[in-house]
Amino acid sequence: METQLLPSAPKAKRYGITEAKKAELDWLKNQVVDSAAIVQQQQIIVSSLNEKATKYQGYLLVSESNRTHALGNKNLIDQIIQNAYDLSSNSENAFSSTVSSTLVATKVATNVSDLINKLIYSVEIINKLANLVIRKKALNPLISDDLITRINTAGTDANNAVALTLIALKSTLAAEASILESEGAITLESKQALNLYLTLTNEKSIHTLTSHQTSHQFSNPSIKVLLYQAYKDAQSAYEIAHTANDQTTRQLSIATANLNKAQVKLQSLQSALAAATAAALAS
Repeated sequence: METQLLPSAPKAKRYGITEAKKAELDWLKNQVVDSAAIVQQQQIIVSSLNEKATKYQGYLLVSESNRTHALGNKNLIDQIIQNAYDLSSNSENAFSSTVSSTLVATKVATNVSDLINKLIYSVEIINKLANLVIRKKALNPLISDDLITRINTAGTDANNAVALTLIALKSTLAAEASILESEGAITLESKQALNLYLTLTNEKSIHTLTSHQTSHQFSNPSIKVLLYQAYKDAQSAYEIAHTANDQTTRQLSIATANLNKAQVKLQSLQSALAAATAAALAS
């Protein structure tokens, strides 16, 4: 009986070692599979954030462009107001010759001013709509990117239209100044130049209007007030886009770091599995 049992002990020992190595290999394989799944998941997150970052960088560029246009319009209205003020002062030294030509120039300036008011109002509505859509987009990625692009394009076009119209108004003022200088309509033209200045600034509401009239005047703000508000809105939109872009950049940085860690862990497990497999085969 003893001679029959002796050969069986080494076999049991060898069997135990084989099972242990197999269990170790199986565990390593499972770890590699799990780690590979984590890497794949992190890659998907990084890809999604890369796409999101690209879009938000685009939004930031558009908002920065709109802010630049709004600042240009703000500076331009300051120049125009100064020109109108200078026109009012210089017209006192002019002499009257052809009243009809001056009236036509003033009417054109007034019509252009009315057009600017309407354009600025459109810019305000578009900017507010763009801000709302961007906020909603951050919460609901299903909102069409094309919608945001079209709104931003509309805002840019509206700002360009305001700038061009302001330039036309500036040219009209310059033309009116030439008429005043050449025709010397000292009394009438001085009054008209002052009225144009007050139309641009609404300073009349500070000096002469009653409280009821002032309240009404505030409901129809001057071109200067509208353009200053447009710049403020554009600055706010830029800050929102800048914040969103920074947040996305930080999220992408964290996700990339997580992906790198997961890849390093996967490579380590793959190396351990390869070494364990080679050791098992060698034994």
